[in-house]
Amino acid sequence: MSARLRNLNPFELHKYLVNVYCLNAKGSSALLKRDTSRDRTDLDVIRENHKFLWEDDEVADTWEKQLAKKYYDKLFKEYCICDLSRYKENKVALRWRVEREVVLGKGQFQCGEKTCHNDRDLKSWEVNFAYLEDNEKKNALVKLRLCPECSNKLNYKSKKREIKRIKKNQKKKRQRTDKYEDDSENEEDETGPSESVAEEPSTSAQTAEEIDNIEDSLWKKGIQEVEEKTREEEFEDYLTDLLL
Repeated sequence: MSARLRNLNPFELHKYLVNVYCLNAKGSSALLKRDTSRDRTDLDVIRENHKFLWEDDEVADTWEKQLAKKYYDKLFKEYCICDLSRYKENKVALRWRVEREVVLGKGQFQCGEKTCHNDRDLKSWEVNFAYLEDNEKKNALVKLRLCPECSNKLNYKSKKREIKRIKKNQKKKRQRTDKYEDDSENEEDETGPSESVAEEPSTSAQTAEEIDNIEDSLWKKGIQEVEEKTREEEFEDYLTDLLL
């Protein structure tokens, strides 16, 4: 035993021997490893704080948000890259393009579906992207460039809705035309007798006016005759006075 161990009290000697035993035992080096369960890389921080769209007036008040905002500013937000693997469920994943994809022309001169590399007959689509972010529902209008096959996948559900809508509109038009025809027939039936009834008071009104005109003319004629008679009587009385 060395002079160093001789100067240790029993408790310190016990600790020394236990530490030596633990370090020399098989697998004891694992106890010295650091706990890495809570370690995060920059990519983990960006994934936790990433946003599809950042508002202009939104402030990044923590270093995690600042890192995510810096990554967002480097993205090219003209066209999107989509994942149509679950298009039958009407679930489409969208993200912005990175620098490597812009250089290769992916999403603009090649099909914007992540596994498709077709570059012929591409069509531009404006999609209303509805997504959930921070337990809040949001919407954004984005552009996609897709080949005919991927365009059909993108519109798989909407085409079905469109066909149903067309059939529904046609059915409504038929019902409206049938109702309009029934109403027009009813109006014709109702307007027949009403017009004849309306004509009767008009004829009676005309006869009443004619009767009034006749009565006025007779009254005026009677007054003229009376005036003429009175004039003749006054003339005869005048002559008799002269003779007398």
